Amino acid sequence: MTDDTYEIYAIKYARLMRRSPDNFVGGDPHDVEMPLNYYVWVVKNAQRTVVVDTGFNEAMAKKRGRTIVKPVAEGLQALGIQTQAVQDVVITHMHYDHAGNVPLFANARYHLQDKEMSFATGRCMCHDLMRHGYEADDVAHLVHCVFANRVEFHDGTGEVAPGIELHHIGGHTKGIQSVRVRSRRGWVVLASDASHFYAHMEQDRAFPILYNLADMLEGYKKLRALASSPKHIIPGHDPLVMERYPVAGEGMSDWIVRLDAEPK
Repeated sequence: MTDDTYEIYAIKYARLMRRSPDNFVGGDPHDVEMPLNYYVWVVKNAQRTVVVDTGFNEAMAKKRGRTIVKPVAEGLQALGIQTQAVQDVVITHMHYDHAGNVPLFANARYHLQDKEMSFATGRCMCHDLMRHGYEADDVAHLVHCVFANRVEFHDGTGEVAPGIELHHIGGHTKGIQSVRVRSRRGWVVLASDASHFYAHMEQDRAFPILYNLADMLEGYKKLRALASSPKHIIPGHDPLVMERYPVAGEGMSDWIVRLDAEPK
């Protein structure tokens, strides 16, 4: 493996039971169970380890009515990663399930879009419908990181390291970004919540928590253009990710999978 080629892991840390009408703008006539998995992702090789998003903790799970499957730190430890040693963390957007747990990564530098920090600290947060996905404490933690010179802001397209690119997508939130990673099977795109489920991209439909519907739908085109193929795009909350990709190791079934491997 070269310096700019990476292993990629999805770690499932929590779960929420939902029905399909709750997952689409305009509802869904099928009205079937369609649960959400909550993930953090790891991008690593011999030279570096980058964590994508930080998840949330047990207290937030209780507040929001979610179920922790295994804490984020436990998933990282299973991959031999100590949170204190992580140097780079990408925050795809600042919703509670992607930007909680910031204190876990006490020595990390955070990579964030300018537009997302502006959105999460600006006038849109005066509206309950817009701030619902955010937690003031999580936002404040990242603001403190700014003042500690631990945030690297990106405007549109950026790079964490060779082979790890950041691309502003928008739609779900004003500043959501996806992560493009060079792997042994080509360019994999960690969409995060630019597409919650495979069904959103495949059926040109939208998740109902959004900033701009047009940007969300146009974002699917950008995700496809960035990835080596549609099979290289990883949605942010789909349980099918656990079924389609091989388990990362013994005892990791329905917990940690390899995304740099070919899907089943």
